[in-house]
Amino acid sequence: MNDEIMTTVGHQLYSFDGRILEIFGNYPKRFHIRHMQLSITGPDRKGRRKVEISAPGTHTTWNYTAAEWEQAPGLVALLEAVQAAIDSGPGRAPG
Repeated sequence: MNDEIMTTVGHQLYSFDGRILEIFGNYPKRFHIRHMQLSITGPDRKGRRKVEISAPGTHTTWNYTAAEWEQAPGLVALLEAVQAAIDSGPGRAPG
């Protein structure tokens, strides 16, 4: 991946350059794909989704309503790119 992906959701700016996921807002965070796990669950019966990122020493959770998720198509693309990078990283089994 050569291009940086950026999107805004609410007051947070998400940026992914192929290796580092940065989230800017009230509590900025940085995650390297070699040290993180990404989980997206939902939608539940009301359309809500939960995004969780785990890394050594930290666990971060964001909850999105159906409306927030639908209004942020860039977030979906960014999270898909992050997951693809995690899956293709060293030490990962293909599949």
